[in-house]
Amino acid sequence: MTQEVFKQRLLRRRDDIFDIRSVSDASRRPVELDQTRVGRLSRMDALQEQAMSLETERRRKLELQRIEAALQRIEEGDFGYCLVCGEEIEVKRLDLDPTLPTCVACARH
Repeated sequence: MTQEVFKQRLLRRRDDIFDIRSVSDASRRPVELDQTRVGRLSRMDALQEQAMSLETERRRKLELQRIEAALQRIEEGDFGYCLVCGEEIEVKRLDLDPTLPTCVACARH
């Protein structure tokens, strides 16, 4: 696979994450605590849903950071090389996840 193929995959994934984020904005809003409108159990469910949405958003942010870092490595010509030892990362590993910055050996340490 060429770096251009990986770049297109990364850009598509980044766009997908932005699309998902825009749809899920409402679930991260503060939960209303007015007991006359929402019962105690409903409020607890809403708080749990909000917590799960916030954690999902945190994970999306981390994935976006990994995608941006991989795109930066492509632009700089460092993509496909381990950030620790400098050796080439196997194409199968990058095909699995093009955001991975290390080879298998360095990932184990």
